Amino acid sequence: MRLIILANGPFALPMLHALDASRHPVLAVVVRPPRLGQGRHRHPHPSPIELAAKDLGLEVFAPSTVNTDEMRRRLRSMEPDLLMVCDYGEILRDATLAIGRLGSINLHGSLLPKYRGAAPVAWAIYHGETETGTTVFQVTPGVDAGPILGQRSLGIDPDETAGDLEARLADQGAILVTDVLDQIDAGTAQPLEQNAALASRAPRLSKANGQIDWARSATAIKNQVRAMQPWPRAFTTWLRPQGDPLRLILTKTVAWQLGELDVLASGPDITEPGTVLEAGNRLLIATGDGMIEVIEIQPAGKRIMSAAEFLRGHTVQPGHRFG
Repeated sequence: MRLIILANGPFALPMLHALDASRHPVLAVVVRPPRLGQGRHRHPHPSPIELAAKDLGLEVFAPSTVNTDEMRRRLRSMEPDLLMVCDYGEILRDATLAIGRLGSINLHGSLLPKYRGAAPVAWAIYHGETETGTTVFQVTPGVDAGPILGQRSLGIDPDETAGDLEARLADQGAILVTDVLDQIDAGTAQPLEQNAALASRAPRLSKANGQIDWARSATAIKNQVRAMQPWPRAFTTWLRPQGDPLRLILTKTVAWQLGELDVLASGPDITEPGTVLEAGNRLLIATGDGMIEVIEIQPAGKRIMSAAEFLRGHTVQPGHRFG
């Protein structure tokens, strides 16, 4: 089958390489316009997909929007059988979806109908899922709501970050896409309608999603720290008795239940969420249910360091508050 790929983010990279090596010819790759860099020299930064597609010798388009009559005419003139969409970043109109003779399909990083939306990997970890996967589905006007053509499940490691899990899902998804394309080509694909009653949302992340609420459980906070990497990252504030509050990014934590560790701190309200319980050889903070041990931390404007290194340079004391 003759393919046009619409993709932009790194999640689609393994798929691009797999399809280029497959028996299905890739006619062109459509990406989002290059973003401008920071600082005085704001040069455009092409996406990973654009760079990889050009390295593979594929024709690349980077329109401000693919949903124009002119762009649709250019793509339709290539006579594609199918549009292959993954991590593209623009809602496609009906006329665009219909460019391919057989329509359009999408690779998504969850077991649909769970986690429909832009950030399925992060929200699966945030909510404590132990299993996720990839889905290939027919694109329809509803967000990630089209009939399912294939799925593969994948276990989530208990300390895995969203970035690590997304890389594994991307590799798995590349295999799934080629299998589904072979089934479509052979006429053996069997679309399965999604059960909308089981759907859950995975909206695009914002910086506010990284703010830690210490009234949540230790397990939930650990999951948040994992889910917010590589972006926007989980953060809190050390409310220093002397000096301005210090913003801190947490990059690795362990969740404990009260009673699992001998804690040195004592006194009234010592288990109030956000209270420092210990700040000697380790940094322990009370939560709404259990304790968080901070393993790695990044003070504002500084590099990531171990909690022990942070404590050697900062006078955190039991009873201090984070929040």
